[in-house]
This record gives sequence, structure tokens and C-alpha cells, in this order.
Amino acid sequence: MTMPMTLAFCYLSLLWQREAITLSDLLRFVEDGHIPYINIHQNFPEEMKLYGRDIKFFATESWPVYEDIYEKMIALAKFLDLPRFPDVTENCFLHPNMLCMKYLMEANLPDEMNSLTCQVIRMIGIGEVNFLTFDPITEKTRTVKYDVQAVAIIVVVLKLLFLLNDNVEWSLSSLAQENNENNPKDRPCFDFRKWYQIMKKVIDEKQQKQEEFRAKYQWKSEKPLYYSSGDRSVVYKRRRMVVNLQKQFSILVDSASNPEKKKPSSFQLNWTEDQNTTCFHGHSLEKILQKKGKSLITLNSLYWLSTQKFCKSYCKHVTTYEESNFSMSYQFVLNFFSFLLRIKASLLHEEVSLIEKRLFYKKYENKSKASKSKKA
Repeated sequence: MTMPMTLAFCYLSLLWQREAITLSDLLRFVEDGHIPYINIHQNFPEEMKLYGRDIKFFATESWPVYEDIYEKMIALAKFLDLPRFPDVTENCFLHPNMLCMKYLMEANLPDEMNSLTCQVIRMIGIGEVNFLTFDPITEKTRTVKYDVQAVAIIVVVLKLLFLLNDNVEWSLSSLAQENNENNPKDRPCFDFRKWYQIMKKVIDEKQQKQEEFRAKYQWKSEKPLYYSSGDRSVVYKRRRMVVNLQKQFSILVDSASNPEKKKPSSFQLNWTEDQNTTCFHGHSLEKILQKKGKSLITLNSLYWLSTQKFCKSYCKHVTTYEESNFSMSYQFVLNFFSFLLRIKASLLHEEVSLIEKRLFYKKYENKSKASKSKKA
């Protein structure tokens, strides 16, 4: 049971209990220090002597990666021969309807988008109990990444509304801005450009803080590890030298004391409490949607697919992602949500492509038939 495997076991238990903690939340709690992971032996009682072969299980010098922990979780569930997990129903936090609402709030997007995400979920059938419930015995072709799937649905809805091709979204933003200026007393219309500017500033600051934190992180523990009792005196002597040098250096640079650790929370961003920026939760999509009979359709009638080609079955990944092939708006949206979940943008892009394949299956079939006819 290495530390990554232990973390996978923890997520497996959370999944069994259907707790309101996703895998991305778990990894963030580890990075924020709420869950002991790096140098965990420092939390052991004095009577537990850790040395020799046991060190390799506890001496971790890298942050856990989403894909790695997820794969280990599946492998562990199969190894333990676990039965079907408790059903993920609409009342469960892991249901996409609930998670989409949560990430819409955190991303500072209009509440009205929730009805559109629910509609997409219903259309492609990913809200069904059998699709969502984890069952290691049935050997499913793919299991559900609940948090990544929910965010991918939001990205698809943003594309349905604004296209995200570096053109349509800015035109719609100009219409929204003009409407808000002419009707200041009415409920404001959602302005994608304004949202982009605010979110880019916030996420740039967050990313900079994260990079500084990781760059300054002390991987060496205060409680040294030694492989044998004979090495103990040498290891402790080296450790004392390092500590003394760090103290002298901190005095020279006059480093500030570490800030107090915040309490763990599922939300990284809370817009209702922040009075210094615009909260878009109550903004309207009225100018982006238009009535057609009894239903509402998007003012934007176009849609481009995130991928037109899926990799071979023997590939570990579903599709490839190269930033240069996509618009700046799409890249920003991917990078923003990827930062929230602490995952690679390519993983989110892959999930977006799978959602689109379900939503636009006829379009994909026509593309594949056209490509086959060209080769023939």
C-alpha cells in the first residue's frame, strides 16, 4: 500500500459512502495539507520506527495525479472483487445534475444554465442509475469520472450558447453590453466578454500562487528517514545542517511567516461573499436564447465538434489535444476548469469529445462515412 494506492483506497471508500467529495476535491485537500500525504511519517507516534524497506512506501516526493489515482482505484476495486456500489441517484451529490449546479456556482456562471445542463444530461442518458453507478464486476468499457464529466457538460453548453470560436461569443457579448447599457434597471444580460476578463484575472492570480507554493515547498521532512540504524547519526547530522542553513537564509531574505491554513471546503471560489467583483449568478440568458414556438433555441445556430477523429482502440487515450488547433476562448474555458479540478486540459477535452459524440452521434456518423468514402 503505497501512498498513491492508499489515496485510491480512501477515494474508493468515499465513493462507496457516496460522500460529497470528488476525486479532484480529495487531491486538492492533499495539496492544501488537510490530508497527510507528503512526509506522512512525521505524524507517526514515537514508538513507530520507520526505516529500511518501509521507507519506499512513505517517502513520497511528488503530488498525486488525477489519472494515476483513478486508475489505481479501479484496479484496487477489481482486486478486492468488490460488488456493485450503492446506486448514484438524482438525490446523490455525484449525480451530474448536482455537480453541474455546483461547478456553475463556482465558475460564476448564470443560474439559468443549470436547466440547459440538465437537458443535455437527459438527452444523452448519462443521468441514468446504471450508467453512473460503479460496478467493478461487470467490466465496463469505461467508468465515470463524475467531476470531469460534469465540467465537460458545462463546456458543451457554453459551446451551444456561444460557440467559442473567437468570433460569435464576442458578437453576443456586444449585444449583451448594449442591452445592459440601454436597460440599466432590468436584470442584466450575461456578458461573456466581461465574465472572461474577470475570470482570467482571478485564475491567473490563483495559478501564480499555486506555482509559487509548489516552487517553495520543502520536500525534505523535519523528521529524517534512515534505511538502517547505522545510518541514523549521519542522516540526523545532515538534517541539522540543512535546518541551520534554512534558518540563516530566512533571516537574510526576511521571509514572512506562513499564512494560517484555511479550513477545507468543496468550493475554491465563492462569488457571493466577494464584493469587489461581479457575480453573474443572477444574470439572464434572454438575449442569447430566442423563442421558437413553445421552446427556446440558442441565438447561435452553429456548433463545431471538439474532435472529428477518435484514436484506435489500443490507444490509452481517446483523442489528442493540441492547443494550436483550437480557439483561444475554448482553450481558456478548458484551462479554467482544468485548474479547478487539478487535471490536464487534455483529459477534460477528451471528456468533452465523448459528451459531444453522444449528443451529435448523427453528425459523427456522417463524418466517419465521408472520411471512409474519401479513402476508398
